Amino acid sequence: MASQDEKQAQPFTDIFDEEEAERSFLLSKPTCLIVFGKPGSGKKTLARKLSQRWNCILIEASEVIQTNIQQQTEYGLKCQELLFQGQSIPEELVTEMILQRIESSEVAHFGYVLTGFPSLSEEYMIVPQQIEKIMNLKLKPDVLISIKCPDYELCQRISGLRQNPDSGEVYPRSQWDPKVADKRKKEKDQDEEEGEEEAAQEEEEVGEEEEEETAGGPRKKLSPFHQLVHRPEDFLENVEKRIGIYKDIIHQRLEEFLADQDCRYLIEVDGTQQPDHVFEVKKNDTRCYCCFNKQDELLRALSSYQLIAPRYRWRRSRWGQVCPVALKEGDIVMGNPEFAVSFLGKMYVLSSQEALKKFMLNPRPYLLPPMPVSPCKVFVFGPPFSGRTTISNVIAHNYKGKV
Repeated sequence: MASQDEKQAQPFTDIFDEEEAERSFLLSKPTCLIVFGKPGSGKKTLARKLSQRWNCILIEASEVIQTNIQQQTEYGLKCQELLFQGQSIPEELVTEMILQRIESSEVAHFGYVLTGFPSLSEEYMIVPQQIEKIMNLKLKPDVLISIKCPDYELCQRISGLRQNPDSGEVYPRSQWDPKVADKRKKEKDQDEEEGEEEAAQEEEEVGEEEEEETAGGPRKKLSPFHQLVHRPEDFLENVEKRIGIYKDIIHQRLEEFLADQDCRYLIEVDGTQQPDHVFEVKKNDTRCYCCFNKQDELLRALSSYQLIAPRYRWRRSRWGQVCPVALKEGDIVMGNPEFAVSFLGKMYVLSSQEALKKFMLNPRPYLLPPMPVSPCKVFVFGPPFSGRTTISNVIAHNYKGKV
């Protein structure tokens, strides 16, 4: 009788084993990211912010070299000896240190954010070999981030850098140039005035009192910047040469590599924005430039709201922050957390009140196969009589599109 009771009880046992779930997590691969971009586009700044935000290990050439020198490792002693002799560290040694860091036990748990790879130097490996080496690692990058920035913007940004000869710290033009600093302050004041009128008036009164009390305060703040120097590598003509070398060696090969990657794990970031604004998304911006933004925190808050059962959170849908109604209509629109709705244990974020009404009336057309996918828009251009119309018709016929 006991064996029969055990057999009857087996179908009603909980199939979700906590130990098995914990074991699968321990065996899972950590999230790894890589940041690409032109010289001076802010790769290291973005990588550092991502490593702090996602608790990953920052892997960058200068950071790895300093870490090895401080820890007095075998590679660090070699680098220190070369630097004392006035020689540059060879590319082969830098690459070996980066690969050793990626294979460390710490990175195997926390993951990494890699930047500065591939390098401009092809002494050790050419660019395709560097890319192939990274993508064939045991912990290969899961998310690829590409920073887009015009050449003119980069030239103005890098040529405006100044360095303190005593501390070695580098300052952008917005910090040492009083004209740019005053312009930034005016813009911030205008943004604050758009908020509540009472708060803005109080801030203006406080600002006027401070200006009256500390006349000549800005001069005191800018006084340490008078000793800044302009480095030779930051001269405009040298910056233009560096960007030209990057475009000749890396840019085309890197664009071909990124074109073959899954667009779901490829993120394009607007490099013309300030580093603090990279994590934000404008309300009217429908381009998927960067998905590391404040909406993640809102979605985490929504996941714990009106739980189905204790310790049961709402899960994200496969579309994440993209509105499924807009996708069904052939457009990519990021959803607004104000129009979030739960259905079958998952969260769906709609873009407007109308989209929310359509989804609430009948969500099946937006969720059943064929699943809504991101629309692909192709632009074919070329000289006259080069076959643009013929190629466009062939592409539209094969992929069921419209010309």
